[in-house]
Amino acid sequence: MRKMLIVAVAAVCIASFSHESRASGDDDFPQGRCKLPQGTVALVEKQLSTVVNLADGNGGIFKPNRMWAAIVDREGHLCSVIVTGDAWPGSRAIAIAKAYTANGFSNDALALSTANLYAATQPGGSLYGLNNSNPFDARFLEQGSGIGRTLGGVITFGGGVALYAGGKVIGGLGVSGDSACADHAIAYRMRKLAGLGTVPGGEGPNNTDNIVYSTSGSPMGFEHPHCFPTDLSAAAIENTH
Repeated sequence: MRKMLIVAVAAVCIASFSHESRASGDDDFPQGRCKLPQGTVALVEKQLSTVVNLADGNGGIFKPNRMWAAIVDREGHLCSVIVTGDAWPGSRAIAIAKAYTANGFSNDALALSTANLYAATQPGGSLYGLNNSNPFDARFLEQGSGIGRTLGGVITFGGGVALYAGGKVIGGLGVSGDSACADHAIAYRMRKLAGLGTVPGGEGPNNTDNIVYSTSGSPMGFEHPHCFPTDLSAAAIENTH
């Protein structure tokens, strides 16, 4: 009986929070390595289960949220992909692309979350077409593939934030599995709890890269549309403990 209980508990732990490892088929393509400071990946990863289980929730469709989370280094190498709950399989690639986007379009002077890029990339916007600039490498759509490689992908709705340490961008975090607004809240909160969210400046509230909700039907500038009535305000997202 004790042995059966241990096996059952282990199964629950694996189901609630699992990592990906490199698939053998990846050897057909050049591979780099994650260049984030030692311990950074584990520090960010462990925040996922904390944030999706916060008492106030993160808005969106599910509670607790069912999420993929991906981390890239400054060069765009995929360092980590984890999942919690029965998250949509299609969200894996989206999380990776959000991490790549936030890292790719943030620097040491200005942080831009993927939520901040929404309005400008819509038809008629000044960055329309940006989503086609760095296509996702579809060879690594299979779960368990792509670790150590630069997969690309550009996503311009909420859920991706750059990671900062010592005033410098060191990589990006992307999450996907719920509404774009909930995804943003989770990514922003994960980064804050990991201590990697001190940005140099941004176009969001209080000079951050937090979400800026549109006050009209047509988002402009760095605005993002609301998703659901349950969306967390930027202030609520910022006040994560």
